[in-house]
Amino acid sequence: MFFLILFSIIKKEKWHWNTKDFRLIVWIGIIGNAVSIVAQETGTWLSSAQTGSVITSATPTFMVIFAWLILKEKLTRVKIISVVMATIGVMMIVGIHLTGKHVLEGVLSLVGAAFTWALMSVLVKKVKTYSSLQITIMSTCVAIICLLPFSLNNTTALLKINFFEPKIIFCLLYLGAISTALAFVMWNQGLTMVEASSSGLFFLLQPVIGTLLGWLLLNEDISIGFILGTLLILGSVWVSVKFAD
Repeated sequence: MFFLILFSIIKKEKWHWNTKDFRLIVWIGIIGNAVSIVAQETGTWLSSAQTGSVITSATPTFMVIFAWLILKEKLTRVKIISVVMATIGVMMIVGIHLTGKHVLEGVLSLVGAAFTWALMSVLVKKVKTYSSLQITIMSTCVAIICLLPFSLNNTTALLKINFFEPKIIFCLLYLGAISTALAFVMWNQGLTMVEASSSGLFFLLQPVIGTLLGWLLLNEDISIGFILGTLLILGSVWVSVKFAD
């Protein structure tokens, strides 16, 4: 939040009040920044990262449906084919491993995360008078208000963390400034520039980037499935852009 507000000050953004858009942003904060993120983390914890990657690949499918229902975007054959290609690509990259004691609860939580993230992303398109940065700041504030009581209810884990350890400081700075603040702003900005039903395809580049980083930083192997899956995902984005109405 500190970095978001600082960036807003640097940009000298002009703030205003719009009741209709503010109500939308409250729902965006509750659905996307609070419920979806918690469901994603919970589902991954109860199952596995691979399972999380595969199940959340349903997000673009939900985005296509919500964009059709809420934004009245056309449900074309090209969009359906693109989503199917990208989903198959993700499954080829990470596979699916439904193992674990609480895997069913994990799967249901991950489906909920995909559903709510897709709904949040479509709602962002309906906000007309606030910038992507302002949307991110206000929706994050809403999420903090929603989640703070739960965090304060269990402070044991927080007390065990040494927040002065350099590694912890670096991780928190990266998570707060880069993977959360910057990523949310860029995602919301992209949603204002591209059709909601098409923008969801870019969501599926995450396992591609994750696998590449694993190869570069952790010396993990890259399989033929990764190559074919990446080609399918990139191909789905190309099809969606090339043959867009």
